Amino acid sequence: MTTPSNLMTIGQLSELSGVSARTLRFYEEKGFLSPSRTESGYRLYSKRDERRLAQIVAMRSCGLPLATIGRLLSCTDDVDSPSLRQALTDHLRTLREQGNSLQAAIRRTQAALNAVERIQGMETKNAFEELKRQGLEAFEHEYGQEARQRYGNDVIEQSNARMMALTKDEWDAKELLEESIKVQLRLAMATNDAASSEAQELARMHKRWITVHWGPGFADETYLGLVRGYLADPRFTAYYDGAAGEGATKFLVEAVEAAHAV
Repeated sequence: MTTPSNLMTIGQLSELSGVSARTLRFYEEKGFLSPSRTESGYRLYSKRDERRLAQIVAMRSCGLPLATIGRLLSCTDDVDSPSLRQALTDHLRTLREQGNSLQAAIRRTQAALNAVERIQGMETKNAFEELKRQGLEAFEHEYGQEARQRYGNDVIEQSNARMMALTKDEWDAKELLEESIKVQLRLAMATNDAASSEAQELARMHKRWITVHWGPGFADETYLGLVRGYLADPRFTAYYDGAAGEGATKFLVEAVEAAHAV
């Protein structure tokens, strides 16, 4: 078979790239490569296919899973466009956020271990009070300075007093609501509609959770400002995206905005 000078057979591309013909056929099945065909059914690979294969090999050599590579490649049909580089940049940012989330999870687990060791042997009531106190200390360490600058010392002290006054049942209900919000966030995101009934229930649950901390007099505009601030704070983005997937924080903000627009 005579091959045009600007095209390669599967054997020629395999020899040039070091990628087996079997793997090339597999990449075609996955939609990563799209060679043309002769009338006899033979595959012919263009310079574009060659560039795309080089990109695939580069990403595979760095350990990226095939599912991720497929998602990144789907961002562009032009192998020389900046879209793939942007997709990789976005993916890197997400991984870094997940890394931050993992580090936060490690810190929380270490704190939990410390708490368990601290309350061992305590009376139940004393142990519960100690856990509440530790929770407030953790908040103060992570967010206290910013929260006091934004809302004032009085607001934060009142919130702390409200938390310390919660009964064990009320505290457990607050913790359960926080976990339920993460589940509802995943359900709402599946609708891909920030105004869906699932998203509006998410907004109501989140407002109720915030009210537990800040009290029923928390103004709507202040609440909206707080939630919108999540997008500017990588700690909150890592928390919600880590719980429900990339884009979860943005979706939560949109759901709350949609609820307040009604």
